[in-house]
Amino acid sequence: MTEDTAGRGARGRGHRKRPPTRRRALAVTAWTAAGVVVLGGAGLGYVYVKFNGNLRSVDIDAALGDDRPADVDNGSMDILVLGSDSRSGANGEYGADDGGSARSDTAMIVHLYEGHKKAAVISVPRDTLVTRPSCKTPEGTTDPGGERRMFNESFTVGGPACAVKTVETMSGIRMDHYLEVDFTGFKKIIDKLGGVEITTTKPIKDGASHLDLAAGPHRLNGEQALGLVRTRKSVGDGSDLGRIQLQQAFIKALMKQVKGIGVFGDPARTLDVADTATKAITTDSKLGSVKALAGFAAGLQGIDPSDVQMVTLPVGYDEIDPNRVVPLESATRQIWTALSQDRPVPAEALKAGDKGQAEGIVH
Repeated sequence: MTEDTAGRGARGRGHRKRPPTRRRALAVTAWTAAGVVVLGGAGLGYVYVKFNGNLRSVDIDAALGDDRPADVDNGSMDILVLGSDSRSGANGEYGADDGGSARSDTAMIVHLYEGHKKAAVISVPRDTLVTRPSCKTPEGTTDPGGERRMFNESFTVGGPACAVKTVETMSGIRMDHYLEVDFTGFKKIIDKLGGVEITTTKPIKDGASHLDLAAGPHRLNGEQALGLVRTRKSVGDGSDLGRIQLQQAFIKALMKQVKGIGVFGDPARTLDVADTATKAITTDSKLGSVKALAGFAAGLQGIDPSDVQMVTLPVGYDEIDPNRVVPLESATRQIWTALSQDRPVPAEALKAGDKGQAEGIVH
């Protein structure tokens, strides 16, 4: 098996080497903030003005210039949602950050179809080997990039701009927006929402993530939710594919709850959620104010969790390093082509990326 020579994407099937707990916990953070912002943001519009100071933003357009895919105006929108530990401090509770550099764990490309009534969310696993483009570093030097580079290194090397450039090189699709979510903000958001209700069809007991759930209904607090999304060894074959499927099921439950619990009709609770959510995220400069963010979210209120398709890009184990994965070129190319043309992801590509190792365990 060889790497996709066009540098086209990846997907997290299973990794044989267990990633650090801190990184695994980052994986669902982006989903959490995206669910709150996308499905609850419009209801927060009237109070967001109080929280401008919480937001951080990055001028992606200025950093990348004109060396990007064409900005196609077909009514669709593409957003890179990234989980990172760049806001240090409380993140240290879940493990030291080797070398002090910010890292990303999970990247999701959210494609909003024309009309913004449906969406596809494409997960890109951190250990995928891709062709990484050259990127400017925070020190002002240029990293040349190259072939067989781990996907998540792009953020460490060059921050948000390099992560966006890598995704655009992989997919050939221009990212309209960037949303980065802080790791520790995940727990706080879940707790402010009053927990998230899930049902497990089988017991889940995982010593590494300190999770012990019997089969049946549960309301998970922030700490328990972190345990669920860190769980890997106790589901499926113990690979990352099962973990990703747990995360996707959790996000669906979160989105449903945010849309249905009426949290935004309670002013005091709304203030708490808004304060927590805006402290947890970094955006591109176009979304870098609460007014812009609320306006963006207001346009997405028609999306129901059932209209969000979760996709994991197809990969296979690398022949040289079995702890890394490489894209399955044909299926990956089908996905990027479909999104670029604002069409549904083909069933053949979905089948290549879904082995169902943990499907149905959580809903």
